[in-house]
Amino acid sequence: MDDEIPTDMWVYYCARRLKVHWRTVDTEQLEELAADLACDAHLRGLSPQAAAALFLEPVTHPDRTV
Repeated sequence: MDDEIPTDMWVYYCARRLKVHWRTVDTEQLEELAADLACDAHLRGLSPQAAAALFLEPVTHPDRTV
């Protein structure tokens, strides 16, 4: 898809969203996590913010079943 966000920018925005939840975690570690998430085709198809939110769902809403 031509309008797809470049992977490095996707990783940056995903890590930024993860940082909102995990403020004390080193940014470099969150960027590594975001890069791992970018390797998942389903998550990569989402916006970086939506992918981070989906990844964080078990932590932010532990009472929900998947």
